[in-house]
Amino acid sequence: MASTQKHALIVGASRGLGLGLVETFLARGWRVTATQRKPSPELAALSSDALTVETADIDDDASVSALHGRIGAQAYDLIFVVAGVATQAHDPLHAVPREVAAQVYLTNAVSPIRFADAFHGTLAPGGSIAFMSSILGSVGLNEAGGWENYRASKAALNTLARSFQIRHGASGLSVLLLHPGWVRTDMGGAEADIDVETSVTGLTDVIERHLGRPGTAYLDYRGETLAW
Repeated sequence: MASTQKHALIVGASRGLGLGLVETFLARGWRVTATQRKPSPELAALSSDALTVETADIDDDASVSALHGRIGAQAYDLIFVVAGVATQAHDPLHAVPREVAAQVYLTNAVSPIRFADAFHGTLAPGGSIAFMSSILGSVGLNEAGGWENYRASKAALNTLARSFQIRHGASGLSVLLLHPGWVRTDMGGAEADIDVETSVTGLTDVIERHLGRPGTAYLDYRGETLAW
């Protein structure tokens, strides 16, 4: 008899929100395959028969291809690309070296879509591909400025994700762009509004409610639709 246990692939789970999502999905009875760029003691400390840990770098096509070779025969109800960077996020664009700006764009916008293209064939019927976006990626809601290069990278991710869904639209692909809130992590800082548990609980609720819905949705951790 086939198992009805859902299976999530969480990409970028070594700490912070990715680690919190792994813990939350496991607690809800999901099976989880979690990736790390380098060994994570926190991820290794999660002892569960339902957890598999893999090592991969989404900025490295050979690494992604090797990962697909190891786990690509499985079917995933959720593929969630969490990995991202905020290098020199507080600096105005003209103060960020070109190579740094380009790397942020590659890691936050290009690599997630390339990963999704590599793995979209492993998505189970009724599943979703999710990307960790940000409210800072909303052009319409940008009334404060700041975080210029990071904002641009997340706006690019949003645009590329919509194009990705349209390109695969004939299959009824479900794509979620998710804003986790301003979270107290290494990236969000100690002054942020909410803790990791609040964010990942909300994100998991949103994912489970929207799982498999065709099209692209841009939502925050409370389930509210964000302006593009």
